[in-house]
Amino acid sequence: MALGGGTYLVQNKVLPGTYINFVSKATAMGSLGERGTLCIGMEMDWGSDEMMTIESSEFETGVKAVLGYDYLDDAMLPYREMFAGASTLKLFRLNGGTKASVTLEDLVATALYGGARGNDLQVAVSENVDEDDYFDIHTYLDGVLVDTQTVATISELTDNDYVTFSGDGDLVVAAAANLTGGTTTDTTGSGYTNFLAAAEAEEFQVLAYAGDDDTTKKLFVNFTKRLRDEEGIKFVTVLYDYTDADYEGIISVSPSADLVYWVAGMSAGAEVNESLTNTAYTGEYVVDCKDTKSNYTKRLEAGEFVFYADGDDMRVLRDINTFTSYESTKNSDFSSNRVIRVLDSIGNDVARIFSSYYLGKQTNNANGRNLLKAELIAYHEQLQSIEAIEDFTADDITVEAGDEKQDVVIYETVQPTDAMEKLYMRVEVV
Repeated sequence: MALGGGTYLVQNKVLPGTYINFVSKATAMGSLGERGTLCIGMEMDWGSDEMMTIESSEFETGVKAVLGYDYLDDAMLPYREMFAGASTLKLFRLNGGTKASVTLEDLVATALYGGARGNDLQVAVSENVDEDDYFDIHTYLDGVLVDTQTVATISELTDNDYVTFSGDGDLVVAAAANLTGGTTTDTTGSGYTNFLAAAEAEEFQVLAYAGDDDTTKKLFVNFTKRLRDEEGIKFVTVLYDYTDADYEGIISVSPSADLVYWVAGMSAGAEVNESLTNTAYTGEYVVDCKDTKSNYTKRLEAGEFVFYADGDDMRVLRDINTFTSYESTKNSDFSSNRVIRVLDSIGNDVARIFSSYYLGKQTNNANGRNLLKAELIAYHEQLQSIEAIEDFTADDITVEAGDEKQDVVIYETVQPTDAMEKLYMRVEVV
């Protein structure tokens, strides 16, 4: 066998042999980030006090144990609105509550979560028909069986998705009995601050608050501005009737707070090359959105995200945010949510690409910077291929060394596209 062999960093081997490096051809590793995640805090009478993640694929079939209600229950209407567009929901319970419980002789069943919904649980104990000295313990929610366990003693019971079991002694046959004592507490200001603190550790495209309290709205606006402008974390927040924000990261929905859920979900799910302008409302709320053309004009100029009546349909008039104080360095393009989606994607994706593949891994020399530039060019070509930007060339990006040895400075010119909204036509008759 050859004495020498393996891989090499530089050509400094002493032993004769074969030294081969197997490497991939240099290609772009970064790509467009996934969209579709909505983060919201809700007042609930069932559920965990930790940030929950619910996927659209499991919402219809697995939501009962998580939120306490079936998919078609009226209590799930806001969630159905959100999942009209969102693929993932980051959900935080704003309030708390006490846990319902019931005692059946030596067996104690306690609701898994605090809240009034626990009072709709029932537990029953019956003799097992096949095994002597064994019992069937049934858990019901709204009279519907959700769990059955067959055991001989209380200690053999395991907690299920709805109740926890405790107690010492023997099991005794008992008819179905309701858990009682569960209460739901109101949401306080600390509920929202706790939610935003938890949200800061999550990744999402849209944050939402459907309430009508101006102090809470201002809290969300300040949170959004801080993360977008100071932390570089790009997302938008959907609020009800708050054009005072005058900021590209805030969408103000009217005429009903109920529409916040649908707009937030659709905004999260909209791709970087999509606009919600003229999109038909597909939700379940009934809202009167009729208005005059002059009022529609005023509302758009004020930065409202409004709907208009189109026969039996209700449609989005324009997909805009609250930014209205245009200036030479920030024009009306920044009021378009489609444009903001493109810019936010660039901000988030470039940060992700740099952090994943370059930060601490590539040498800051001409070769390393050229690799980074090639990566960014490939990424922008993806944006151009889906018509999110236009007229992009490699010369629109420069990557230079910064003042410190570790610093890289990028200069970029980008032209986001937008959807057609206005048609001007001149017909000459001869």
